[in-house]
Amino acid sequence: MDMDILLFLQEFRNGAGGILTDFLSKMTFLGELNSVLVMMAVIYWCISKEAGAYLMMGWSGNRLVNGALKVTVCAYRPWIRDARILPYGNSISTATGYSFPSGHTMNGATVFGGSAMRKELPKKLRVVLGIIVALIAFSRIFLGVHTPQDVLVGAGAGLLVMYLTLRLTRWLAVHPEKDWLVACVGIGLGIAVALYAALKAYPADYDAEGKLIVDGAKMANDTFKGVGYCVAFLVGWMMERRFVGFSTEISLKQKLTRAVIGLFGYYVVSLILSSLIKTWMPGPAGTTLSCFVQMFYVVFLFPWGSKLVEQRDKAS
Repeated sequence: MDMDILLFLQEFRNGAGGILTDFLSKMTFLGELNSVLVMMAVIYWCISKEAGAYLMMGWSGNRLVNGALKVTVCAYRPWIRDARILPYGNSISTATGYSFPSGHTMNGATVFGGSAMRKELPKKLRVVLGIIVALIAFSRIFLGVHTPQDVLVGAGAGLLVMYLTLRLTRWLAVHPEKDWLVACVGIGLGIAVALYAALKAYPADYDAEGKLIVDGAKMANDTFKGVGYCVAFLVGWMMERRFVGFSTEISLKQKLTRAVIGLFGYYVVSLILSSLIKTWMPGPAGTTLSCFVQMFYVVFLFPWGSKLVEQRDKAS
């Protein structure tokens, strides 16, 4: 059934021209890892520290859930399961790891679905955010990189994690001294997922020429990324609460300055420093550390540096 749906959409895609395809390609871009991390960073630094922390906490949990499910189910991508499936353009380049569940869909459910759960936002905006979640999920099927099952479970799991995260943040607002407990539990889960992914056995299927179809160790790369992001968020979040305490109650000029400098620094970290780490330390350890550094910069290092500079400027 899944393959039949993908083949139907593929035939429609090939015969309907590029208008809908271009639009849904843009929708899938909104669910890419770097896209959602940049959006959450700007919200956290410049718009609402509380909302940004909530989104990143939920996203960290979703990355763990996604990674654990991927290496448990070990579902091959649609074009591996059926040679008739031909994904659109360069969509394969962003389709990393195993197929189930969809990481892009879970990313979309985090930022847009998680924001839609916040009742303080206008109702019309919340409806639009919900539509964006659905469009990101559909785009993954339309482009031929995921099955309907992948995106339905991804959307459901992503939204459930965000709902639970929203409840957790409300509990923390009443019990702020319990943040260390949340961090310790989350870090423990992250370590457990990393060990599970590193030690478990993966399917070893071969083609007619005797070549390994899918390397399970490489497919687990997404799981180690999720662990790095999750642990970094929890460590940085707890440190920021205790040692920095920056605020988003600042002027528009300061917000714009933060956004420009912060994003420039993020791209230096993600494109240069992270690449160097993976070169010096190949394998799961390097992948985990490179993602840890990116998230730690967003959650702690940049807010800490911003507050120091802004306090110095104010004093002078």
